[in-house]
Amino acid sequence: MQPLAIVYYERLMPGSQLVNKLQDISYRVLTLNHPDLLAPSAGREMPMIVFAELGASNDVLPAIEKIKADSATNHIPVIGFAPDNSPAPLAAAQKSGANLAVSDSVLLNHLPQLIEQAIQVE
Repeated sequence: MQPLAIVYYERLMPGSQLVNKLQDISYRVLTLNHPDLLAPSAGREMPMIVFAELGASNDVLPAIEKIKADSATNHIPVIGFAPDNSPAPLAAAQKSGANLAVSDSVLLNHLPQLIEQAIQVE
């Protein structure tokens, strides 16, 4: 059985690249189009890992907080990602409870290692 990854993204690139790379390493992928769907989907689907694109508006941060505050989902690793030139959202994601927060290029170039690291953190 393939592990499930939930992916929320707004930008086609790198979001679609992330989905393709996850599928290449044998993950099933559930993509979401709104951050409000992250916490309920994590609770219902119980994925192996969640990826959340961090936008300039920080609208995904409450969803990360909900996942980490719920005893049923707080064990699920969350990796936040943002454009390479956007350090502020990365710091905000870590304050919200994301296990890791990385730039797009780091995520796409080191995906298997980041998944391993996020899972080991838990």
